[in-house]
Amino acid sequence: MAKNLVILGGGESGVGAAILGKEKGMNVFLSDYGTIAGHYRRMLDDEGIEWEQGGHSMDRILAADEVVKSPGIAPTTPVMKAITEKGIPVISEIELAGRYTDAKMVCITGSNGKTTTTLLTYHILKNAGINVGLAGNVGRSMALQVAREKHDVYVIELSSFQLENMYDFRANIAVILNITPDHLDRYDYKMQNYINAKFRILNNLTPQDAFIYWQDDPVITSQLERIRTEAQLYPFAEHFEKGCHAYVDNDSDEASLIIDTPETSLRMPRAELSLNGLHNLYNSMAAALSACLLDIDKQEIRGALGDFEGVEHRLEYTATVNGVRYINDSKATNVNSCWYALESMPADTVLILGGKDKGNDYSEILPLVKEKVKAIICMGKDNSKLLDFFTGMVPEIHDTHSIQEAVATAAAISCEGDTVLLSPCCASFDLFSSYEDRGRQFKEQVRALESK
Repeated sequence: MAKNLVILGGGESGVGAAILGKEKGMNVFLSDYGTIAGHYRRMLDDEGIEWEQGGHSMDRILAADEVVKSPGIAPTTPVMKAITEKGIPVISEIELAGRYTDAKMVCITGSNGKTTTTLLTYHILKNAGINVGLAGNVGRSMALQVAREKHDVYVIELSSFQLENMYDFRANIAVILNITPDHLDRYDYKMQNYINAKFRILNNLTPQDAFIYWQDDPVITSQLERIRTEAQLYPFAEHFEKGCHAYVDNDSDEASLIIDTPETSLRMPRAELSLNGLHNLYNSMAAALSACLLDIDKQEIRGALGDFEGVEHRLEYTATVNGVRYINDSKATNVNSCWYALESMPADTVLILGGKDKGNDYSEILPLVKEKVKAIICMGKDNSKLLDFFTGMVPEIHDTHSIQEAVATAAAISCEGDTVLLSPCCASFDLFSSYEDRGRQFKEQVRALESK
């Protein structure tokens, strides 16, 4: 008898999982509590897959042999509680896809930098002529690619939400860039629960596999003292430390990036890296280590590290208007991500903060705020927590409730030579549909200033 596969969520990952399930002969039913976008509805119809939106048919869902859950659905929702009570196995789209491919897997997670590192790794492999797929939080559904295409390597960005429902999946190269507080509302406000979710990326690693990580991250190093992995360890650090395989050598005339693995070793002037800032140095190290372990030619790696164009909404230069630089860092949805942004900013920065707070502790950025920020503009439905924390910490603080009001305020209070930085520290869902929507609207408002 064919297996009954239920998919919860009709977005990119859910529709891809539904198509792969049907391809493998399963009885597939997709259910979305909200509204499914038109192009996904058409894809499901074209494949002859049953679907519903605007609610859940619990009798159909609880008849499943297995459920593939969208990462955004919390385990505490009524539908998930009912599924758990019935003992139906719940997996992620990546877990499903991994069953049906023997491609090599480069899997990247971290609280910050994972999208940049994933896209940079993909860029290196693609430029080197590798048949590579891009999946997870970026790119197209991995399940759909496994159903319709054949790749030799997948580069996969994995959130903690995706890792929660991965069990037998195995990475060949696992990367953890850093771990700082994020999504604590999802993890009962317990940091260890979040750490445990991130470390699921090490599940099933063998002595032939590699684990790449930042050697100076206190959370990662502490967790590595408690757990054991059979994988080969490839830590990276800003400067040479015992055991690290990527670092910057400052002893010669020009600072050079050093990558050292059994497969490939390379040296490259740091000034030739296309991405600036300390956080991007670490991202470049992790991507280069992954490429070296896949035996990519060192000249290909150097070239790709030098011509990568970066990620939209991550420290993205937007425009200079009346001598003021505007930077879109809408992807900074947590405090540590904002810290990295501020670390690379000059003095006289006007900082736009705010959105849906996820249990944030803003004290982490306070030293940089005091050093570099001349004014804070709060932008959200409810700015009371930000106003309470930062009032008196900066010369000016403003309370705004829309992107139009925030950008207009920034333009009014900034002077030639200043930088306006949108780096919100918060999720976007109070005023926007996504951080991409927030970033695009910011850029639109800034460009509107140019025409005035």
